[in-house]
Amino acid sequence: MSANSIDTQVLDSILGKMIETVDQSKSEIFEIGEQTRNEYDWLISELGLIREKIASVIYTGDDLERRTRFARKRLAEVSHHFKDFSEEQVRQAYETAHDLQMKLSVNRQEEKQLRERRDDLERRLQNMVETIDRAENLVTQITVVLSYLNSDLRKVGAALEDAAQKQLFGMQIIEAQEEERKRLSREIHDGPAQMMANVLMRSDLIERVFRDKGTEEAINEIKSYKKMVRSALSEVRRIIYDLRPMALDDLGLVPTLRKYLSTIEEYSNGAKLSFKQIGEESRLDQKYEVSLFRLIQEAVQNAIKHAEAREVSVKVEIRPDCVNAIIKDDGKGFDPSEKKQGSYGMIGMKERVELVSGKMHVQSKPGEGTTISINVPIQS
Repeated sequence: MSANSIDTQVLDSILGKMIETVDQSKSEIFEIGEQTRNEYDWLISELGLIREKIASVIYTGDDLERRTRFARKRLAEVSHHFKDFSEEQVRQAYETAHDLQMKLSVNRQEEKQLRERRDDLERRLQNMVETIDRAENLVTQITVVLSYLNSDLRKVGAALEDAAQKQLFGMQIIEAQEEERKRLSREIHDGPAQMMANVLMRSDLIERVFRDKGTEEAINEIKSYKKMVRSALSEVRRIIYDLRPMALDDLGLVPTLRKYLSTIEEYSNGAKLSFKQIGEESRLDQKYEVSLFRLIQEAVQNAIKHAEAREVSVKVEIRPDCVNAIIKDDGKGFDPSEKKQGSYGMIGMKERVELVSGKMHVQSKPGEGTTISINVPIQS
């Protein structure tokens, strides 16, 4: 056995142990994150119950306070005209006032304890959000390391040429994939999954409302229930489109945009979306169709979700040498020069435009809507 083969075996053994240790750490961090998320969901439910109890205690306290004032007034009247009332009436007035005062004191103490419990739950929830975020970031980073350890590092002697560039590019791809998976997981958890949990809770509430408040209140609750279900369906459809609309491969950019905007309009709570196609409706290379669809999709979603636009218009012009797209909305608008922490929508759009050698211009002011112009040159 040669020295080289011995060295290789030793390196492989060390690498295997590294992978095993890192993978185990990833599993443990993931488990911590899941346990924290489960406890977070439980605390959210507990916080909702505490808030309901606080509202009930406040309502009861207000009623007790009103009755206590009345009882005190009655006691004062009896004391002032002592001779006009029997001994039993005087005793009853005193006991009623004293009893109501004690109940009011107990009620105020209960309200104080419930508020302290609510504040404590809110602090714990905030800490859990930070823990969940840290755990997700660590899992993403460890996944990148594992992917790197499991791939080119095992064959380091076979590809030294352009190693630095390939390593950087590979790491970026892996990190982008993990970020996308994390984003999708969070969207499903915070969107449809959370909405479905609320649907179950609201279904129980409808029965209670019908029993306690009658048919009219129950019908109003059912309308709200239907709105929630419709919103959940909209989120599911949006996530499916985010993954990749099948029509894009089968029909091309323009028909897919028509279908997408029609679907979004149906589930966008009254927003009006219009689409106009200029020039010849022709198929483009797949990379252009995917990039343009994603760019327009992101702009429309931003307009509806963040800018709260009521009208959004999309125009697409397909020319032999380029494609032009204009997305205009009447939403809240913003200052393009102001950089908001944690907002990566526009940055992602600019990066996607640059990948196809295109240009993007954003025109917006607070209160005046937003217009996004995109130009992508077509290379034959």
